[in-house]
Amino acid sequence: MAAASQWLAGARPRTLPAAVSPIIAGSAAAHLVGRFDLLVALLCLVVALALQVGVNYANDYSDGIRGTDADRVGPMRLVGSGAATPSAVKRAAFASFGLSAVAGLLVVWLSGQWWLLIVGVASILAAWFYTGGRHPYGYAGLGEVMVFVFFGLVAVMGTTYVQAGRVTVPSAVAAVAVGLVACQVLVANNLRDIVGDREVGKRTLATRLGDAGTRWLYLALAVVVTVCVVVESVLTTPWALIGLVGVAVLAVAVRTVMSGATGRALIKVLALTGMAELVLAVGLAVGWLLG
Repeated sequence: MAAASQWLAGARPRTLPAAVSPIIAGSAAAHLVGRFDLLVALLCLVVALALQVGVNYANDYSDGIRGTDADRVGPMRLVGSGAATPSAVKRAAFASFGLSAVAGLLVVWLSGQWWLLIVGVASILAAWFYTGGRHPYGYAGLGEVMVFVFFGLVAVMGTTYVQAGRVTVPSAVAAVAVGLVACQVLVANNLRDIVGDREVGKRTLATRLGDAGTRWLYLALAVVVTVCVVVESVLTTPWALIGLVGVAVLAVAVRTVMSGATGRALIKVLALTGMAELVLAVGLAVGWLLG
């Protein structure tokens, strides 16, 4: 129990929604074609959660040793604050990636889709090199792209595929919607840190687009997410419009972002965006079940 608590201490408030949402959406899409598998779904959840925690620890370690967390607006970082040694945080990251790999191997074994091992390796590498290595892509403005790909497309459609044996159109549309909200979490995070990131030379998408451009991007992503939910209702059942409850939560966050909120005022936007992602996925799942 103590070990589990220490492991979860590396999770950010948005970790659980970001891990659970793709699995709910992907599993519900598999259920639409009568192929839901509870055991595989739970293993997919372990993969996603372990990757999320691993990313958090990896970012904590890499940003900490670079000194980019010295003047941080958001939640305390372990290395940057001196609360933990870099080596301890690095070990926690690798342990999380290891757990994700073990669960992933079980998913591959149960599904019989051994080529997915390549996807698993790519996911772990993407998690580490977001801020790790000599040329982290998170410092080159590519963080949102990779979040969309791995925590949206790969996570949702992969969950559907290992259960149903194929990717469906509703699963693909849900993957786009969930992935875009996951991107919004990172957009809001980087908007909050835009001043500090500029000072340390961290070239996130927000520092490239500027304050106003980043806010408009957040709004644009919300609009596309709304369109995705409407498309789902046309493809499957009108009950899928329950997913718009997630959009309603997102609308509150959009209003805060577009009002010009900065710094700590954006922390609640992160929480709202993470909640919106979870409510969106649950809404779609419930709608499909009712329909």
